[in-house]
Amino acid sequence: MNKFVLKSKFKPTGDQPEAIEEISNKILLGQRSQVLKGVTGSGKTFTMANIIERVQKPTLVIAHNKTLAYQLASEFKEFFPDSAVEYFVSYYDYYQPEAYVPMSDTYIAKDSSINDEIDKLRHSATAALFERKDVIIVASVSCIYGLGDPIDYENLMVSLRPGMIKDRDDVIKELIDIQFERNDINFTRGTFRVRGDSLDIFPPDESENSVRVEFFGDEIERITEINSITGEIIGYRNHIGIFPASHYATTPDKIKRAIQTIEEELEERIKYFKMEGKLLEAQRIEERTRYDLEMLEEMGFTSGIENYSRHLSGRAPGSKPYTLIDYFPKDYLTIIDESHVTIPQIRAMYNGDRARKENLVNYGFRLPSALDNRPMKFEEFDKMINQILYVSATPGPYELEEVKGVVTEQILRPTGLLDPLIEIVPTKNQIDDLISRINKNIQKNERVLITTLTKKMAEDLTDYLKGLDIKTTYMHSDIDTIERMEIIRDLRLGKYDVLVGINLLREGLDLPEVSLIAILDADKEGFLRSETSLIQTVGRAARNSNGRVVMYADTITKSMKKTIDETERRRSIQDSYNKLHGISPKTIVKKVREVIEATKKVSEKDIKTSSKNKTISREDIEAIIINLENEMYKAAENLEFERAANLRDEVRKLKNEYR
Repeated sequence: MNKFVLKSKFKPTGDQPEAIEEISNKILLGQRSQVLKGVTGSGKTFTMANIIERVQKPTLVIAHNKTLAYQLASEFKEFFPDSAVEYFVSYYDYYQPEAYVPMSDTYIAKDSSINDEIDKLRHSATAALFERKDVIIVASVSCIYGLGDPIDYENLMVSLRPGMIKDRDDVIKELIDIQFERNDINFTRGTFRVRGDSLDIFPPDESENSVRVEFFGDEIERITEINSITGEIIGYRNHIGIFPASHYATTPDKIKRAIQTIEEELEERIKYFKMEGKLLEAQRIEERTRYDLEMLEEMGFTSGIENYSRHLSGRAPGSKPYTLIDYFPKDYLTIIDESHVTIPQIRAMYNGDRARKENLVNYGFRLPSALDNRPMKFEEFDKMINQILYVSATPGPYELEEVKGVVTEQILRPTGLLDPLIEIVPTKNQIDDLISRINKNIQKNERVLITTLTKKMAEDLTDYLKGLDIKTTYMHSDIDTIERMEIIRDLRLGKYDVLVGINLLREGLDLPEVSLIAILDADKEGFLRSETSLIQTVGRAARNSNGRVVMYADTITKSMKKTIDETERRRSIQDSYNKLHGISPKTIVKKVREVIEATKKVSEKDIKTSSKNKTISREDIEAIIINLENEMYKAAENLEFERAANLRDEVRKLKNEYR
């Protein structure tokens, strides 16, 4: 046992076997970095699963958002039903970070709500790493944020066996030391209850099952796993390991030492503020810190304990925080999915966090040691990596430099689909040409995506096409997130034939009904018309056998040429393979997701634009909530706290109304 065994009705096809063989062999030979450059729809996740089975190493898969992480975790669970496939993302349903805005003298207290289910999954992930080797953890970028010391987490585990000489009260004391709470009425995760000689414990990594420990005198007589709701006996246990209820749990000795070092830092900080003539800041830091110290001394815990993580773990000032990566054994594999997006995201986390906390420190709301409660710097992350596989259709400069340009390609699709044909058309009379192409597409019951450079252009073009009785709508960042999902679904259902957008028509849009993509102003070199953006946009037409792309341009830019050359190269390889094996390209057939009735509105804009009984799929709602949360975090990092609070309220409404 404890081996990865992939179970699937599919076998590697096309160039998957070569990619699996090449990457696996290099990992087994100890090569540190590799790149898998795989086109959209080529089965990159299946390739990753085969590599994991071949190399048999605990694996950390990092995705750039919760939605993608969830999709990957679901797929890996199907591939490895007998292994531990865990999901590790930020556990906040909503999050307003602590902040201070000096210009308006506004202090904003931390306001958050922890999602109990995600917290359980995070505990399940860290516990699995101590219990077995066949572990895959699919994580968002939150995995580079601080956690408690993994050594403490493991050492504080309460280990119980039948026949062990252990007094019930001693076990209770150990549970309290690792942040469990006694609650004889509301029995939930991280609590215990006492019933005579029986002690019921609800582990933090469980959803339904708890453990009943029965004592006879000072001896453990029996350990039973039970359903916490029904009381049904699931089975009898020969051993149970109870991990701490908090990742920040630590030993009493460390708490005692931390209290002392916090007091020393506090005295230094008060002295500094008084020397600078900042008496208000001196009073503020003393009052706030003294309260936290009293809580730590009496309870072993305090709100915002993560701000004292450096003291609790005994780390040196400025040192790297403990993160999920520290819980992995030395020999493990990291896979970065959509690396061209995920790597820049990892790079950006530290500076955003630092800017907010510096204000809190400078104005006496937090001690300087709070700055060490942070995400890892990119350089620290890079040093932690054992072996890494970057996966993307468009690898970024960093990844390519890491492997000195040597990549493993995956170009062939199991469906036989080719990359779309690309045609360059002059901008003169471009709208007339575009309308002609749209009408031909409509006759074939196929959809069209049009990308513009600005919101105004998108809106004006939409109005013009509507005036010609073409069913058209636009989508840009001013459109509410929930409405975006409705628009995409309505496009697939045929309510619209044309969707006009800016930069929202790239990664993540899976629209097999789309056979034509028109790129206006393709020769305006820049972020929206870079090689990466163009290749990702072109890829949206790769799920239809009639897929084609029209670039309206008067010159051919470097990015356009690279995109065209790369697409033609892929088409040539794909076409040759299809002819050799007698494969006919087939459009992907994908059902429009089932829908649920939603009768309430989520914002003023929805009230104006939506009919009372809009139908939204449950999966879309989950994606909407995640997108809103991401916007909320970004607003908070940019100190736009009012906007962050409004987004938080919208997330709350969504969860109340749809969940």
